[in-house]
Formats: sequence, structure tokens, C-alpha cells
Amino acid sequence: MKSVVVVGASGKMGQEILQVLAEKKIKAAACGSKTPLTKKTLLGKNLVIDFSSPEGLESALALCVELQIPLVSGTTGISDNQKKKLMTAAKKIPVLWSPNMSLGIALLKKSVHLLAKLEGFDFQVEEFHHRRKKDRPSGTALALQQCLTEALPRKTTLPEPIVMRAGGIVGIHKVYATSEEEMIVFEHQALNRRVFASGAVRAGEWLCQQKPGLYQMEDLFEV
Repeated sequence: MKSVVVVGASGKMGQEILQVLAEKKIKAAACGSKTPLTKKTLLGKNLVIDFSSPEGLESALALCVELQIPLVSGTTGISDNQKKKLMTAAKKIPVLWSPNMSLGIALLKKSVHLLAKLEGFDFQVEEFHHRRKKDRPSGTALALQQCLTEALPRKTTLPEPIVMRAGGIVGIHKVYATSEEEMIVFEHQALNRRVFASGAVRAGEWLCQQKPGLYQMEDLFEV
């Protein structure tokens, strides 16, 4: 991976990603609100990393398919229709979409299935973010909820994730398993945004070696 386009570069996550790329000495073109993504910008590039908006992701996806460029996206709040477009695009190019680019969260998602071995327990997902975060529950909380739902017996009904928006919290996600006698808590805390930027770049390096398909961060752990 020698040259990357960062879509949403004017945002906080975009700035973090540009810094990580610079430290790795990877060339990067920045596309922000005032510099929309174009075919010209993409020529000769190996990868697109998108942290923009649902509409920005949709536009980037179409261009990546046309020019056969892999795409990594951490954009959240996308619709079911946009998720279908991700799946369609993944038939032609490698696509990795994840609401959370942390490798720690990816490992947590892979570990949640262990809770299915417990009997007589109640389960709950909880998430905390800064007051400016718009989507609630977060995409990560919904992903953890889905992992838990798939792991548990079919008749198990889970409560909705508990959501808290306050201050400048970068991100805390918890999965509780509680019985009459004990409580187990799986917890992940993001200490800064750098963890997501580093994960996105690492995901991009990995994705450039993959065949067309729709991937998740958990796939980086597969041998």
C-alpha cells in the first residue's frame, strides 16, 4: 500500500488517519467537505479510507467499484439500502466496513459467543460516548448486540442497548452477563481516537492483499 485517499479528511478521525499514514510514510490525498472525491483524485491510488457520511460513503463506493480500488470505511449511521450497496460492491472489489476500527473491539466481538455457554443469565449491552455523537445506539453497540443475539439460543430476547451521551467520552462498550449469583462484564475503553485511526490503516494494509468480498475487522484475526 503506497498511496491512499482519505475521504472525510477534514474531520477529527480523518486528521488522525492522515497523521498515522504520514508516520508510516504512506502517501495520502485528503478529500474533505471542500474537496470532494473525484476520479482524478483516485488515479494511481491503492486504497480509499472513508470516515465521512453515509452519502459520502455511497459516492466513494461507486467510484471505487468503477476504478477497482479497495475501500475501508468506518462511517456509521448507514441505512439498510446502503448496506446492500456495500454487499453489491464487495462482489467486485475488497470492502471492509466496520462501525469500530479498534482491534480490541474486534477481539471482543469474537469473544462474545462464549457467553452462550452460560445458563440462567441475563444479558445487556451498554455504551457511552461524547455528547456530540448523533447515532444512538452506536454502530458498535448494535454490532455487539447482533453478535450476542446470534450466539444465544433463538428464543432469547435481548433488551435494547443502554445508551449514555456525556462530556468528551471517546467510547466505552460493555457486555453484561448476570445471574442470581454472579456478574461477568466484558468491557472495552477507547482512550483516544488514535486507536481507530491505527486500526483503519492496518485494516487497509491487510485489505489490499485480499480478493473481492465484504470483510470485518474480526477477519484480521483469521489465519
